[in-house]
Amino acid sequence: MKKAVITGASHGLGRALAAGLAAAGYALIIDGRDPRALQAAVDGIRAAVPGADVTGLPGDVTDPVHRKELAARAGGIDLLVNNASTLGATPLPALADYPVDELRAAFETNVVAPVALVQLFLPALRERGGAVLNITSDAATEPYTGWGGYGAAKAALEQASNVLAAEEPSVRVWWTDPGDLRTGMHQAAFPGEDISDRPLPESVIPAFVRMITERMPSGRYRAAELAPALGKGERA
Repeated sequence: MKKAVITGASHGLGRALAAGLAAAGYALIIDGRDPRALQAAVDGIRAAVPGADVTGLPGDVTDPVHRKELAARAGGIDLLVNNASTLGATPLPALADYPVDELRAAFETNVVAPVALVQLFLPALRERGGAVLNITSDAATEPYTGWGGYGAAKAALEQASNVLAAEEPSVRVWWTDPGDLRTGMHQAAFPGEDISDRPLPESVIPAFVRMITERMPSGRYRAAELAPALGKGERA
């Protein structure tokens, strides 16, 4: 049985992707900062996918101790999904007003932690011909007002992914934009607005599962391109 680690899997896209990979036959180690929400995710996946092998490990990916615990608990894996992310300062400020401490924290979560986890898991991924999936956003490539902090961090993650793909030819490296989804983080970006017209995270899971199971070449992907019927999406 193949094994995957998915960070930030207690809510939203991470939880939906965990359920999709469990259904595809993966054993899972998932994490999240809220122990109750994480346990609810584990219970929900087990209920939806009878026989699912899923373990939750509460913690924050910016904590080096938690990262080491995650690597020790997971052991050899076939897939690392860096999904844990932070929007940064909210309401979304202009770069001229962006609190530097919050910008630093956004980079710590969105860039430093994924790279640190890659470093921990690379030996196993090389040995097993595994893969790294980094969740990104079109805010990494488009100049949306107010999205400078989050977008800059995701742009850094994209370039780190691009270089990793060049340096590690035996490992698949994907950085993938899921599109504009109905998640708590997306709601936080648009406080007070109705985002019920956005698709649920579950709608893009077939695109991700296809990319993973078909072992598509390393590179940047958009979920809408992998499954055109999903339609176009923007900021994740």
